[in-house]
Amino acid sequence: MIKCHVSRLMGERRVRVADVARDTGLHRNLVGLLWQGEVRRIEIDALNSLCAYFGVPVGEIFEYVADPTDGSPVVT
Repeated sequence: MIKCHVSRLMGERRVRVADVARDTGLHRNLVGLLWQGEVRRIEIDALNSLCAYFGVPVGEIFEYVADPTDGSPVVT
């Protein structure tokens, strides 16, 4: 599964959903879904905006976490 770290990044920087939406130009609903960890898809442009805003690479925003219950092969 893919884990989203936007809420952690926002907490560390003490910014709100409205702040991120305003400063990045992303829709507030998208930022809210990212904050909740419930986003289903994201455009590359939006991801680029988030990376620039937080000053982090993509791997700091999203992380792959193996979930043995979903049938995905576990790489060791």
